[in-house]
Amino acid sequence: MENVVFLADKNSNSWDFALSIQKYIKETKNEDVPLLHIPIKKFRNQEIQFEPTQNLRKKDVYFIHDSNKEPQQWWVELLLLKDLALRASANSVNFILPDMYYSRQDRKDKSRVPISARALADSISSGVKRIITLDLHAGQIQGFYPATTPLDNLYSFPEVVKYLLKTHPEELKNLLIISPDAGGVTRAKAFLRRIEEFTKTPCEIGFMIKERSKPGEIGSMRYTGSSPEEKNVLIIDDIIDSGGTLCSSAQLLRELGAKRIMCYATHGLFTEGLEKIGQVFDKIFISNTHYVHSDHLEIIDVAPLFAEAIYRAQKGLSISELFE
Repeated sequence: MENVVFLADKNSNSWDFALSIQKYIKETKNEDVPLLHIPIKKFRNQEIQFEPTQNLRKKDVYFIHDSNKEPQQWWVELLLLKDLALRASANSVNFILPDMYYSRQDRKDKSRVPISARALADSISSGVKRIITLDLHAGQIQGFYPATTPLDNLYSFPEVVKYLLKTHPEELKNLLIISPDAGGVTRAKAFLRRIEEFTKTPCEIGFMIKERSKPGEIGSMRYTGSSPEEKNVLIIDDIIDSGGTLCSSAQLLRELGAKRIMCYATHGLFTEGLEKIGQVFDKIFISNTHYVHSDHLEIIDVAPLFAEAIYRAQKGLSISELFE
C-alpha cells in the first residue's frame, strides 16, 4: 500500500468510518496507511471550499465520503475533491461512497424527468480510477460508469449473516426471509443462500406485492410465499427511508401469524424518525453507512468490508471472491 493515502473530513461522520478502515488494514494486512484530514469550509453564501494541508503528489488517493451529508452538498464535494486531487498531481483518485445517493433515480419512469443516477455518473467518473459503494439500489447503475472508472458494488450480506450467527443464533431457526417488494427478491435470495450455507438448515422465502397510490404512499399490499405462521421473519431491504413499506409489511405479517418480526436494511435514512418503525419490529438491524444511534437499532459495522475491498483493489486481487 505504498503511496496510498486516505482522505476524510475530520469534522464529519465519515472520520470514524475512515479510522475503522485504516485500523483494519493495519491490523490484518500490516500496512500503515496515513489518514489525512481534508478541511471543508463554506463561504457566507454557502459555497464550498476545500483547504488541503498535505502533499498529494504521486499518491493514490482514497476519499472516504460522508453519507449523512445533504445529497446536493455530497455531490458537489465529490466534484471539487476530484478537481483538487487531480490538480495536486495525485497518481489516482478513488471514491469510497458507503451509500450512493440518487441510485433510486435510475430510469425514466415518467415523461420529462432526468435519469439522475446517470447524470451523477457522468459528472463524477471522469478522471477517477475507481468507485466503491455498497448495496446499490439498482445494480444496473454500474453500467452508467465507463470501463475506465469501474464501480465496485459490494454486498453487505456476508457481514450481516456473520453478525446474526454470532449474536442471534436462536432467531435464525425456523426462519422466513422476505423481500418487501418484487424488485428485492434477488437480494433476499442471496441472503437466504448465505444463511443456509452457514447454518446448514433450509430457510423459506416470500415477498410483498405493493401498489402505490402516489409516491411515498402505499395503496394496497399483499403477501406471497411460504406461510409466516409461527415463523421468525426477517425482512431484507437496501434502504429504510420513511419506513412506511416496512411497517405495512410487518403489520400484514403479524396478522398472518408471524412469531417474531425483524428487519435488516443497509442504509438507514429514517426520514420520519424511528418511533413508528421501532414499535412494529422486534429487532431492527442496519449497517453504519449512515450514522444513526437509537436503542431501537443494532448497528452492523461494514467498514472492514470496505477496507478489504480497498486492499484488494490496490493489490490487484479479486473483490468478487469476498462474496463467493
